Amino acid sequence: MDKNSEEPDTGLMERQTTGEDRVRMVARQVSEPRTVNWIASEAEWSHEPTKRVLERLVDDGVLRRDESGAHTTYSPDYRRQAMQEAVRLRDGHRTVEELTDRLSEMKAQIRDWEETFAVESPNQLRATIADETLSSDEEAQRRAIAREWEHLQQRIQIVGFAIREWDFLAPSADRAEASN
Repeated sequence: MDKNSEEPDTGLMERQTTGEDRVRMVARQVSEPRTVNWIASEAEWSHEPTKRVLERLVDDGVLRRDESGAHTTYSPDYRRQAMQEAVRLRDGHRTVEELTDRLSEMKAQIRDWEETFAVESPNQLRATIADETLSSDEEAQRRAIAREWEHLQQRIQIVGFAIREWDFLAPSADRAEASN
């Protein structure tokens, strides 16, 4: 649509995706368990078709369904995502040595934050924000570091798994060649 037109431009998500595509995108990106209604609203699609798509994603092992609370919620299956990421790392263009170096770098960064801030975890770092002498920039920096720290902790687990299971994660053709 022409930028000078007075008609509103529809969003990229609406123009180039189906309702099912939007539900899949929203469901795979949620950071906490969400209800069908929440996902349907975010995907701008109706309840019943959204629920059918979510149930298929549960059946396919992409999402987890939790019926323990007042409302049924859906969230990504993080174990499956971690396994897929480990396979991507194995199949990528890095060697096991390069991954080992990256693992060491991530661990060194966390040790540096532990020493710099005299804390042992991201939440302990967040608690230091209560210090009234910190500027708003210092508070924002500590919040950002805490988020990065949590991200690195997750990456360390995945990279460590990929290294430990390097041979197992090899494509089946590579494993067959190695056993001959």
